[in-house]
Amino acid sequence: MSERSGGFDGLAGAGDGAPLTSPPPYGIRTMAAVAPTATRLVLIRHGEAVCNVAGVCGGRRGCQGLTERGRGQVRALRDRLERTGELAGADALYASVLPRAIETAELLAPALVSTDPASGGQVPVPEVVTECGLCELHCGEADGLSWGEFSERFPALNWDVDPDQAIAPGGESWTGFVNRVAGRLDVLATAHPGQLVVVACHAGVIEASLLSKLPVVGGLTGARLQLRTPHASMTTWEIADGRWRVLGYNDTADTGVGAPARTGVADRSGQPQQA
Repeated sequence: MSERSGGFDGLAGAGDGAPLTSPPPYGIRTMAAVAPTATRLVLIRHGEAVCNVAGVCGGRRGCQGLTERGRGQVRALRDRLERTGELAGADALYASVLPRAIETAELLAPALVSTDPASGGQVPVPEVVTECGLCELHCGEADGLSWGEFSERFPALNWDVDPDQAIAPGGESWTGFVNRVAGRLDVLATAHPGQLVVVACHAGVIEASLLSKLPVVGGLTGARLQLRTPHASMTTWEIADGRWRVLGYNDTADTGVGAPARTGVADRSGQPQQA
């Protein structure tokens, strides 16, 4: 057996990228073949937001858009994408209805420009489509409160103990949020077969995508990963034949964006971070 056809690389069908003389059977491969007709869904967390720094529950009332640092983070990602062209020609651009996500999408839009091979002219960038289903967890009556005010006004909340408890009257529970996001992502994938879709969204939405689309035990019934998803980072999914494959998570390469700041976060007390 040759080195390229044996061991882990043999099962992966990877090798050096050249066709294998005798590829392994599909049922035992550890790496899926490239799906040229798959949908590619790129979830991008917004840049640092005013509510993140202020420690405020940032729903429609509490969100005041990005900080200047946050705009710089998104511009750094945009500059990289313009250099590489990796998202050029995107077929759709979505954002949640929250100002921090909309502002992020608008800043990124120039990096989606492509050139028409026939005319040589620029293909217009898709307009930003806003979707409430892509929002961070709906916080109901907690919207706009500081986390200190939240703790004073509402009963103690710990989703590791009860993931079905709503964050506040009129708001969502953790399980309700994850299932809402899972359904909305399915709608987007179905609406854009074989296309490249870019979504400006939130850390919670990205975590919900991983919980619901990877084989995570309890992913839709209360499990939490509590991932550290940096601002202006990319998570990329490939969807083909109803199967979701994660191609990348926390991609901040060549942007200078580091780990997320802890300002306003009180995760040890069980309080959520509004991302």
